[in-house]
Amino acid sequence: MPKRDRIEYVCTECGRSSTKWNGCCPGCGKWNTMEEVLSSELPASGSRQTVDLSGRIRKIGDIRMEQEIRYGTGCSELDRVLGGGLVKGSIVLLGGEPGIGKSTLLLQICQFLGKEHNVLYVSGEESARQLGLRAERLGVKSDRLFILTETDVQAVCDTIASSKPDVVIIDSIQTMQITQLSSTPGSLTQVRECTNLLMHTAKRLEIPTFIVGHVNKDGAIAGPKVMEHIVDTVLFFEGERHMSYRVLRAVKNRFGSTNEIGVFEMMDKGLREVENPSQMLLAGRPLGVSGTCIACVMEGSRPILAEVQTLVSKSGFSAPKRTATGFDYNRMSLLLAVLEKRFGLNYGALDVYLNIVGGFKLDEPAGDLPVALALYSSLTEKALPDKLLAIGEVGLAGEIRNVSHIVQRVQEAKHMGFEACIVPKPSLPALPKSTRNLRIFGVSSLRQAFNVLAKLESEASQNDG
Repeated sequence: MPKRDRIEYVCTECGRSSTKWNGCCPGCGKWNTMEEVLSSELPASGSRQTVDLSGRIRKIGDIRMEQEIRYGTGCSELDRVLGGGLVKGSIVLLGGEPGIGKSTLLLQICQFLGKEHNVLYVSGEESARQLGLRAERLGVKSDRLFILTETDVQAVCDTIASSKPDVVIIDSIQTMQITQLSSTPGSLTQVRECTNLLMHTAKRLEIPTFIVGHVNKDGAIAGPKVMEHIVDTVLFFEGERHMSYRVLRAVKNRFGSTNEIGVFEMMDKGLREVENPSQMLLAGRPLGVSGTCIACVMEGSRPILAEVQTLVSKSGFSAPKRTATGFDYNRMSLLLAVLEKRFGLNYGALDVYLNIVGGFKLDEPAGDLPVALALYSSLTEKALPDKLLAIGEVGLAGEIRNVSHIVQRVQEAKHMGFEACIVPKPSLPALPKSTRNLRIFGVSSLRQAFNVLAKLESEASQNDG
């Protein structure tokens, strides 16, 4: 007897199922936990035939490991984040806020993919004419790019099975629906079930598939969060809509590292790859101004220089205001406490503002020292040297702890034209001779770092004299 699809309501707390929706679960008593799911009406247990799969059991050593097939996308930044290219049969979820540039990026790579592969672009948000206008603006004119405007995901999967394209793009999953489900498109149930259906189709036919997913401000359940366990790779576009720079980051990747990032700039004719993010982040920075310091963070195998800006000013309220953009607020509070307790610097009655320029996020311990030096510079109104870089983690005792990848960080500083670098003292033996023409100051505490700043200031005054 064939299976028949039916609707059930399952409690997300206790797992109890019901044929009708209830505001309160009859099993556990929780409210608003009954979710609509699409199940199958199975035959009775007494009529079920026993299935023996023992013949399919294999030893792990007998499994033949073949090299994975990857498609180049023509975008080196995207290939870097994917781990070398698009793996055959993989499901890639591209998430981000609406208008951040997800559809633009995918339509741009169709120009390169269309040279050797048939690409099916399924759109539920735009008409074919709208896609044609956007493709003309972006310069996409591939003869092997095919457009399908449809929101019924079952019809889309049937079309994929019959036409067998090489690459599929679904834009977006929030517009897709299964007609048997009564819930609206974009709901948790529709998003999950549509993704499951697309996943089974892609795996069975070994067709790599891009899925676009929107998220709201708090990453609600209607966004890509409910699909992360289903897909193979989760990519997120970060950045402000009103800023030109975008950062593509891998949150999950079964076929590569999750530490790599891709940097893009939004232009009039689409996204442009930024091959040197350090130069982009440091462009236009003020010189000779207090409260700024340059940090170096590692994003996978890539060192990136970022500018830290701080502003310390007198507060007009009984409770001073503290703001951190691109840096962990609790980490900033910790550094302020260390500066006050260990070195007698008074920030208690002052407003403190911290910003990482360019919308970049400084989220590793190596950014502690440049933030501490920028706070010190803003309080004392003493500008740091323009060609100075700081690397190191700050402990609660004011000590400077060692960080990883110190060689790559220092070499990036040298490549960008910096002349002096403050690093943790234990990392000095690891630095190669090629960096000796760069002035390296090894420090073991914040006190020694402040002494280095005083020494550089004295040298600068003597040279001016």
